[in-house]
Amino acid sequence: MRVLAIGDIHGCLGAFDHLLEWVVPTPGDKLITLGDYVDRGPDSRGVLDRLLELRQRLNLICLRGNHEQMMVEAYRGGRSEKKMWLGVGGEQTLASYGVVPGSATFDAVPREHWDFLEHDLVNYHESELFIFVHATVYCDMPLDEQPEEILLWDFFPDAMRHCSGKTVICGHTSQKSGEPKVVPGAVCIDTFAHGGGWLTCLDAINGRYWQTDQLGRRREGRLEFGEPGA
Repeated sequence: MRVLAIGDIHGCLGAFDHLLEWVVPTPGDKLITLGDYVDRGPDSRGVLDRLLELRQRLNLICLRGNHEQMMVEAYRGGRSEKKMWLGVGGEQTLASYGVVPGSATFDAVPREHWDFLEHDLVNYHESELFIFVHATVYCDMPLDEQPEEILLWDFFPDAMRHCSGKTVICGHTSQKSGEPKVVPGAVCIDTFAHGGGWLTCLDAINGRYWQTDQLGRRREGRLEFGEPGA
């Protein structure tokens, strides 16, 4: 069984589909998407549709990112929440549903998408060797005690050695170089897909990674992030 993590997709359905075609995840793999499926890229609706389809046939765990949180808060909240979300990619998300720019209505977003965003995402996933989270963790705190703000919003530090000894695999902090970033105890695989960079899938067990972009280009490599807790 492979343990596959995919970084921030941000509406880049083309890169996501190219990556799935190359990596070919199977029902025997565990596939973890690290959040930020919506905003900034051109096809947030298509990305959510693809995730819903993949859940029907793969062992897929979908984490919550801060952009999913903002989208739901914009939907449930008032003018200030909506204004904030629209300014960080919400306009592009609504456009993917056919909403005319400036109208800012949620009517075109299907109920199954809201159900997914509100009820089907998790803030973290912990396995025997790894912690998967959108942003970061407090290193001295068990996962079930972590503040949501840290899990969804904090930026990638120079080291993240969790007290469990497990390696943290996360996204959120865009690596504009296009290369995954390894620090003691953690690796960040948000490689700036929406900004002309790459979408990354990492095999957490052996360190191999695959990258694709919106144009269908491919590249791959291997990370050395040591034994968990080393």
